[in-house]
Amino acid sequence: QVQLVESGGGLVQSGDSLRLSCVASGRTFSTYTMGWFRQAPGKEREFVAAISRSGGRTFYADSVKGRFTISRDNAKNTVYLQMNSLKPEDTAVYYCAADVPGSGGYYYFGSKDPRGFDYWGQGTQVTVSS
Repeated sequence: QVQLVESGGGLVQSGDSLRLSCVASGRTFSTYTMGWFRQAPGKEREFVAAISRSGGRTFYADSVKGRFTISRDNAKNTVYLQMNSLKPEDTAVYYCAADVPGSGGYYYFGSKDPRGFDYWGQGTQVTVSS
């Protein structure tokens, strides 16, 4: 079992920045492909960004490209989502997710499909006021 705990959400104004963090349990974090998703009220869960195990590859949804940056620190078992120039349409619960080898799912890098991820955090609320 892998546990993911997100933090860093909050209420901000349009144009502000936030940095989300997600800490993962386990001693093999460097083998997990990590992703961020979000879900707004009444909408389906939406892909935001993904990062490869080493951090050398990243992939973003078009809606956040150029504003959001995903990164990871394998020594700290942590993945980050730096969100700049926030807009009201970024308001959602943000979830981090892990593709853990041997756990059944497989994330194809460049995909936006949540089914490739095996474990999910509880989510952190981000609210952007206009």
